[in-house]
Amino acid sequence: MTDQSPPLDGDGPDGATDTAETVTVTVRTDDGTRRLTAPVGAVLRDVLRDAGISPYTRYTERLNCGGRGICATCGVRIREGETEPDHWHDRLADRFGYPRLSCQYRLTRDVTVEIPEKRVWGGRE
Repeated sequence: MTDQSPPLDGDGPDGATDTAETVTVTVRTDDGTRRLTAPVGAVLRDVLRDAGISPYTRYTERLNCGGRGICATCGVRIREGETEPDHWHDRLADRFGYPRLSCQYRLTRDVTVEIPEKRVWGGRE
């Protein structure tokens, strides 16, 4: 998983853009926008953390469930490219307007995410 500038047409081998095996994760933070490249099927939480972007607060960075989908502290807002929730917590979060769990979000397409301000576990929309 690496930072990259926006892909350009003809950037890949033979002048084609290689998107079959990787996805682009655009992350909007208070510090600006970063684009990350990750393999299809990677867990969003892991991609963020590998890039030095934490979905947690300073307290929940240490006090979390380790990606098991039970503490709800790694929530992110999916702004573009969202897929249907397949984890019970994500289905409830989607229904009631709470952030999606980055530890349960598998990347299957390009997405744009925002890390919400975390009052407790992330406020509603």
